[in-house]
Amino acid sequence: MESVSDLADSRAATNMLLAELRAGHFAPAAVVRFLGHAARRSLRQAARRPRALAEVTVLHGALYALAADKRPGRRWVTVGWTLAVLHLGMLEHRNRLTPADALTLLRANLPALPGGAGRFSGVLAIGLDLADGRLARHQGTTSPFGEYADTFADAAYWMWLTLRHEPSRTVRAAAVAAWTLPVVAVTGLALYRGTMPERPRPVLLRPAAALQTVVALRHLTRR
Repeated sequence: MESVSDLADSRAATNMLLAELRAGHFAPAAVVRFLGHAARRSLRQAARRPRALAEVTVLHGALYALAADKRPGRRWVTVGWTLAVLHLGMLEHRNRLTPADALTLLRANLPALPGGAGRFSGVLAIGLDLADGRLARHQGTTSPFGEYADTFADAAYWMWLTLRHEPSRTVRAAAVAAWTLPVVAVTGLALYRGTMPERPRPVLLRPAAALQTVVALRHLTRR
């Protein structure tokens, strides 16, 4: 049987790991094996892509140097670097980041930068989101890494901005529903089925996109 670490396709590798976890009925020993296999594969895939690993490290190193002294600051950048490195296998047959990937990672780290909560930060995040999408489509460089980084960058940035700086309880509740529930639902479905579900279609993400605009404009015009 082909080992998980030898699989180039990230979805196939993830499905194998999830099937193994489900077959173990989520027992503690099965969970430990799942985490161990996933960590080993992630590290091997990162080691097989030294250029991408270097690019992720240089990018986050620059962001770390620019990070604000107050929270979330450098802790946020460190967590972002760790997550990016552990998911380099999702680049699949590519061995480097694209400009679109770099813009996505920059957007994910906006909360750590000086002025990350400034009046124009929401508008900047939307601009970066539109720019990385256009670049990826124009250059034909989409990958599971870019797609999922985009999803989690949205969730991380907009949840942080809303929960930390939005005074309306209604808007904060809508943010939790728009960005947290889909991630929880997809994760739960993957564990239940033992396979990764398809990424949600863009049409299903329109409510979240509309909420981004609302939050950004409210943040821009708030005194």
